[in-house]
Amino acid sequence: MADANKLLGVVLFPHFENLDVFGPMQMFGNALAAIGLERSVTVAQSDEPVCSTQGQRVVVDHGFDDCPELDMLLIPGGIGTRTQVDNTELTDWLGERAERASLVMTVCTGTALLARTGKLDGHRATTNKLAFDWVAAQGPNVAWVKKARWVEDGKFVTSSGVSAGIDMALGVIARLGGHELAEMLASAAEYEWHRDASWDPFAEIHGLV
Repeated sequence: MADANKLLGVVLFPHFENLDVFGPMQMFGNALAAIGLERSVTVAQSDEPVCSTQGQRVVVDHGFDDCPELDMLLIPGGIGTRTQVDNTELTDWLGERAERASLVMTVCTGTALLARTGKLDGHRATTNKLAFDWVAAQGPNVAWVKKARWVEDGKFVTSSGVSAGIDMALGVIARLGGHELAEMLASAAEYEWHRDASWDPFAEIHGLV
């Protein structure tokens, strides 16, 4: 049963990647009550609409100043991470919220933003294989995993590039709400779920292994 006080917060920033956000939100949005959440909300530095890499302007639910407590946090990637890693207002806020959340997830180069907070230090993590070296440079004290679709280490769950966020979301749903629920969601979306977190042909394609 959903807890009225528990929210999933999805952080948006200029030039985030659409699928990084809306792929996982599709899965989580159909399973919130089953995994103990009331609803999901979008959050940005201000309450102004945010433009994705693909050009869509998205209206957010909250700015940083009025964001409620978040039980779960999702940080997407996108080309915007290349500049947002130097946005200390964003990374400071992410660090504070990551400390308080019970589960923190990243997709693609969103892992670079979390790495900049220092909260991933000493933890295993992965990211987009095409941008792996750049992301790894943002967190030299992170135990980077070159070959993985997604990596779970305590409350931190990090995924490889773009579509990998959907596989990660289903993995989290299976962990919190049961494997049968995750299978049902994948089937309903006609999505071929890569259930093995170590499945990663892209690490070889991009010369990491």
